Amino acid sequence: MQPIYFDYNATTPLDRGVKEAMIPYLDTIFGNPSSVHQLGRDARVALDSARERCARVLGSKASEVVFTSGGTESNNLAIFGVVRLLEGRGRHLITSPTEHHSVLHCFQYLARNGFDVTYLNVDANGRVDPVQVAESIRKETILVSVMAANNETGMIQPVPEIGAICRQKGVLFHTDASQFFGKEPFASICQFNADLVTVCAHKFHGPKGAGALFIKSPLLPHPLLFGGGHENERRAGTENLAAILGLTMALEQFVRDPVFPAERLRKFAEQLREATESVPGTQVISSNKSGLANTLSFLVEGCDSIALMAGLDLEGVCASSGSACSAGSLEPSHVVSAMGYPRHLANALVRFSLGRENTRTEVERVAELLPIVIKRLRN
Repeated sequence: MQPIYFDYNATTPLDRGVKEAMIPYLDTIFGNPSSVHQLGRDARVALDSARERCARVLGSKASEVVFTSGGTESNNLAIFGVVRLLEGRGRHLITSPTEHHSVLHCFQYLARNGFDVTYLNVDANGRVDPVQVAESIRKETILVSVMAANNETGMIQPVPEIGAICRQKGVLFHTDASQFFGKEPFASICQFNADLVTVCAHKFHGPKGAGALFIKSPLLPHPLLFGGGHENERRAGTENLAAILGLTMALEQFVRDPVFPAERLRKFAEQLREATESVPGTQVISSNKSGLANTLSFLVEGCDSIALMAGLDLEGVCASSGSACSAGSLEPSHVVSAMGYPRHLANALVRFSLGRENTRTEVERVAELLPIVIKRLRN
């Protein structure tokens, strides 16, 4: 039986058209964009064209687009790059406790190495209050980082308001928008009011290992990687041209007109919500009003995440206990913990994240299976 894939926040299947667009850059146009011969020049033309195309979708300058290996590298480059650039001006940083680990672990590392990090409180829905951001900024604050949409709960943060506050106070603002692109309406990079924005291709049917960091001109964060003068000396390493072309095409096709059909997926998520809430001892924690339409997260008393994932997997259902990067971890969800839930519930999280390929038949099947799986595990 074909598995039912309800884990689109972890990754999406590579779109067939995107895959076909990548093939020439694995085959005939294989040169190094830094080489001066014909094959290298052909690759350079393709790379420069891809940067211009990405910039048109984002509504930015081409020089403001830095290609990376994905969301983790983009987040690391934004945070460490700014810190190394501005640490002489101040050593205070602000973030939220519900960030993806590729952000959170950066701040934890910096806190162990002499930086003062303020972790904002979140409410019971996981939302950051912009007023708290304003109150937390000091004269020595050099960076604020708050994600656009949460990967575990789908909570959409008030990023435009936070960015406006940071701009007014002269503090740089970074947002990890990995889960936002392709799911929410997008008109221009300006809508985030951010100086740095993370993009990750495989969250919207592009290839894994491809991402970008928007860096608002004239900001020049220090590089993480040293070697050649690639990416205008902001990111050393020969560019993965095929992956970059895949990212470019996915951006063009799936971001301005979101590839995730929000209206249909919201109806599916509501159907799953009803099935979940019919089981005693379950609690839905994702918001159907202020969260991503495709995401349903809930807690199950008397169970743990790993047992729940295994039970669903045995029935052919691919779900998640939160961040895919933490799969197999016995630690409770840091997102759920930050929202104020006790440890035993934070360790009983299930996330269904839906996508364009999901069908009503699949949703009905999972709605039927879920109470059975929970009852079996509790017994």
